[in-house]
Amino acid sequence: MSASTGVGAAVAHESAAGHVTGEALYTDDLVGRLHGTLHAHPVQAPHTHARVTRLDVAPAYAVDGVVRVLTAADVPGVNDAGVKHDEPLFPDEVMFHGHSVAWVLGETLEAARLGAEAVEVDYEPLPSVVTVREAIEGGHFQGMALCAERGDLDAGFAAAARIVEGETEFAGQEHFYLETHCSLAQVDEAGQVFVQCSTQHPTETQEIVAHVLGLRSHEVTVQCLRMGGGFGGKEMQPHGYAAIAALGATLTGRPVRVRLTRAQDMTMTGKRHGFHAAWRVGFDDEGRILALDTTLTADGGWSLDLSEPVLSRALCHVDNAYWIPHIRAAGRVARTHKTSQTAFRGFGGPQGMLVIEDILGRCAPLLGIDPGDLRRRNLYAAGQETPYGQPVRHPERLAAAWDQVEARGDLAARREEVAAFNATHEHRKRGLAVTPVKFGISFNFTAFNQAGALVHVYRDGSVLINHGGTEMGQGLHTKMLQVAATALGLPAEKVRLAPTRTDKVPNTSATAASSGADLNGAAVKNACEQILERIADVPGETWEERVEAAYLARIQLSAAGFYRTEGLSWDARAMRGHPFKYFAYGVAATEVEVDGFTGAYVVRRVDIVHDVGDSLSPLVDRGQVEGGYLQGLGWLTLEDLRWDESDGPGRGRLLTNAASTYKLPSLSELPDVLNVDFLADATETGVVHGSKAVGEPPLMLAFSAREALREAAGAFGPAGRTVELASPATPEAVYWALDAARRAGGGAGTPTTAARDDSAGEPGDLVGTV
Repeated sequence: MSASTGVGAAVAHESAAGHVTGEALYTDDLVGRLHGTLHAHPVQAPHTHARVTRLDVAPAYAVDGVVRVLTAADVPGVNDAGVKHDEPLFPDEVMFHGHSVAWVLGETLEAARLGAEAVEVDYEPLPSVVTVREAIEGGHFQGMALCAERGDLDAGFAAAARIVEGETEFAGQEHFYLETHCSLAQVDEAGQVFVQCSTQHPTETQEIVAHVLGLRSHEVTVQCLRMGGGFGGKEMQPHGYAAIAALGATLTGRPVRVRLTRAQDMTMTGKRHGFHAAWRVGFDDEGRILALDTTLTADGGWSLDLSEPVLSRALCHVDNAYWIPHIRAAGRVARTHKTSQTAFRGFGGPQGMLVIEDILGRCAPLLGIDPGDLRRRNLYAAGQETPYGQPVRHPERLAAAWDQVEARGDLAARREEVAAFNATHEHRKRGLAVTPVKFGISFNFTAFNQAGALVHVYRDGSVLINHGGTEMGQGLHTKMLQVAATALGLPAEKVRLAPTRTDKVPNTSATAASSGADLNGAAVKNACEQILERIADVPGETWEERVEAAYLARIQLSAAGFYRTEGLSWDARAMRGHPFKYFAYGVAATEVEVDGFTGAYVVRRVDIVHDVGDSLSPLVDRGQVEGGYLQGLGWLTLEDLRWDESDGPGRGRLLTNAASTYKLPSLSELPDVLNVDFLADATETGVVHGSKAVGEPPLMLAFSAREALREAAGAFGPAGRTVELASPATPEAVYWALDAARRAGGGAGTPTTAARDDSAGEPGDLVGTV
């Protein structure tokens, strides 16, 4: 094996050249390779909630080029695209603005579009629920109510010297992957259905397509060549579109392509869940958290999708990196008439963490404690457990990462510089904040923590590997090539990777939960080790000679590898167990500067220390840390999803349905200085080559940016005053926060937050309501 290409080598992404030259193929690029492909276009409802009273497809057939209109009557199997059986593929009740009630197939996309416009549909409008607050007030919930708790809340609050209560509400996030949802289906002469799909979960796509068509899984093959981004948005959401393409191909005998436009993708597909949280927290005299009572409500949209496990992970991360001896974290999923919200990088973890970070950021001034000091003194220590009963292993790594950020970021000197700047600049202020991350790695659903791989060694010594994970730009295939090359002792150029297919590796789990490299890497390694064990006694001077000798000796040179994560247990109803293999840690410090006239800001510098264990591929991991931070920055400070909440005819319509109205982070938002270091001496035992997951945890490092903005806004007013900051903390939101701070300092108007200091009273008295 070449040391420059194996595990631990800083190699480029295996498709990097193809990405930048355009040679890398995606699902939609394959359309031109098929003859006679039909194009699909949805018939979208103009109502947020309505009953379909009449559907007349006849006018569509008068449109030149229209071949077929698909409706519920055409479904030979089950008219449902969800694993919870609550997502009709062709609904008779519209549940969100833009919901598709039929699909038109045309010789061209334009013909299909015109045909969709010609379809006549009558609707009976029904009352709608658009906001999570409306859902809470009206009692509109779905799925299981969950609760994680430990200790004695009453005793905790009775012992508290300071108690604060409040609410936190924050928006979701659009995935905005570069490649929109796309499926391309065809049927062969034997009736075998083959679907090329941009999906993170080929097996589940296969299952949904099969049950819509009334087939068994072995009659459907799904392949994912690669995705142009996924971020969780292609874990559950592709299934319905794949089913539409497969249904069309089955009925017409021709290939069918379904590709959403950007506007369709934004209006028809789910997003990160927005949340509302009500909370009450108690601290002792030294600022240590004694008790937390909180209720989280996730905005699930019109159907469950993955809302229950997203809520579960949010509750499992409401502690973030902090020890809370007495806690009750309850959760529920609201049903609203919006897109069915789904997985997004972090899968509920960021939402749970944001609640506790918002609490600490708002309470620190009331307690008279520096926010960084408040966070640091509440970090987990050895011997402590999470609220759901899992011991926190290696908590010392949190402290080590924090100390490393402090030292390498020269934070002590920079805090003095920030203070001096703020004292001499009336209309510009800076903030510098440090926040930690503790993120559990594994699927909460224990059965998903398994993976398979298929490795072939050919007579010339070349190697082909296939595994159950999908590539969406995150570098999973790159890591798998490195794992295989290292296991076999070969240079990477002797190893090739084939696209992910359900007829090569069956029963795969989604490439999600940051577990892709852990699961599939171990399966690839297992397959390679099986082959090496078989040829261990085969003579030969070179690898090629040994392989040829093994073939002549009739030794199998192909192996199916398998891996299951050990040590996991989880009771989803009781919210107790050991759901995670390990925790990934990280600490970030962010410095910002805010304009007091507009609320506009710049991120001046970011210092990150992240725990990736022994990195499988340092260059890939560094990209994940940097990209994760920037995507988190977008969620927390820029990306503002807006639905029409009025009572007018547009109620429930997504207003931010294009890049022109939905602000995304770009190179201009990249900090001038971005330092990323990996935590040293952080080998994770029991994981492939001692590595750690790095897909999701870095996103939450961006909490430091939001808290820095809070500190900068607070610097416009008097000390000791809590700062409420909306999320996302857009320039507008920052302006209102700093304006409230200025007014509290003696300007016109009334402070927006009441803070009452009852510290002289009995333990348990309120300090304030924020």
